[in-house]
Amino acid sequence: MRLIFLGPPGAGKGTQAKLLTEKYGIPQLSTGDMLRAAVAAGTDVGKRAKAVMDAGQLVSDAIVNEIVSDRIDSPDCARGFILDGYPRTVPQAEALDRILAGKGISLDAVIELKVDEDALVKRMENRVAETVAAGGTVRSDDNPEAFKRRLTEYREKTAPLSHYYASTGKLRTVDGMASVDTVTAEIGGILA
Repeated sequence: MRLIFLGPPGAGKGTQAKLLTEKYGIPQLSTGDMLRAAVAAGTDVGKRAKAVMDAGQLVSDAIVNEIVSDRIDSPDCARGFILDGYPRTVPQAEALDRILAGKGISLDAVIELKVDEDALVKRMENRVAETVAAGGTVRSDDNPEAFKRRLTEYREKTAPLSHYYASTGKLRTVDGMASVDTVTAEIGGILA
């Protein structure tokens, strides 16, 4: 089972990916985790990524695509994987299609969690209040202004992936505003 989750920050992609990882025994592949692992392992592409990051620059699509390609070849991905945070743009999605075709595999589904952005901001504010009340540490980007910037960036760069994957017939949408259990059941129905 090879899946991509789409949806803005706070839509519940991580929660659902974790549940599917546990249920199906397939890894959730996060771009950040893959980059850190490649750097830590000292692979050729990891060394190139480290040099770029050490220079304070953004890692290019070419490097990210290569890291994803290498990660998909890992034994734990033989039964499938869930991509989380990749692809972020249509050019990355096109590159992923080429990568997968070169490996003789394809995506089973792209699942988009549709959400109300105003409700997401309220959700984030509640999470911050709960974290503070519990004595926890609040993430630096968990504030209304930073969150709104993340939503704007999502709309501009990542939301076009919905149209891209709809044109391939792979896109399935789920109401991300429903309860976690309802969303999980809807995703289960899609994958059945």
